[in-house]
Amino acid sequence: MNPDRPTEKSTGPLVCHNGTEGAAAAEGVAAPPLATMLTRHLVRDGELILLTLKPSIWYILFTSLRFCAVVLMVMIGVELLEYQTPYRARVFIEVGILMIAGRVMWAVLMWMSRLYILTDMRILILSGVFNAEIFDCPLRKIARTRIVRTMKDRPLNLGSIEIIPLDENLPIGMWQTISNPKHIHQQVLAAISRAKQGPSI
Repeated sequence: MNPDRPTEKSTGPLVCHNGTEGAAAAEGVAAPPLATMLTRHLVRDGELILLTLKPSIWYILFTSLRFCAVVLMVMIGVELLEYQTPYRARVFIEVGILMIAGRVMWAVLMWMSRLYILTDMRILILSGVFNAEIFDCPLRKIARTRIVRTMKDRPLNLGSIEIIPLDENLPIGMWQTISNPKHIHQQVLAAISRAKQGPSI
């Protein structure tokens, strides 16, 4: 399985209705439990879900990389400075390994709780390990979007999509570390264009 492939992507538009119809529709597509919860409780009546996806699995490594690098450098420094007292050095190294393992586990939890949703009306970001945080911006109120790619993203065909609302007082959203960002960005732009044009007559 390719780790760069977007996961939990919906196979097609999904219409959510109030009541049991919405629940049945949600169960009829391959969606994670978080997406099903969102469909039942947050998506509005008659709203089409165009796309659901999670960050690439590389999100776990990228969000942990800086912390782990610092801890590793400290561990190496302790090993070099405490060569005459190997017991103390071993204790510091064990603590460092536990810190790295804890940071990676936290990144895994962050990855598991993060979900991106595009509907025909809104763009959403669901995140938060203990407290759910929801970024919700109507497509008609998006000023612009852009792809943000770092040096480590390009070889892996990864990138992030920045979502800038018209209202400058609102926070900027970010679909972070997604696979094939150009293709996903085209879908987002097409949905924004349709929403701003209004329903066809």
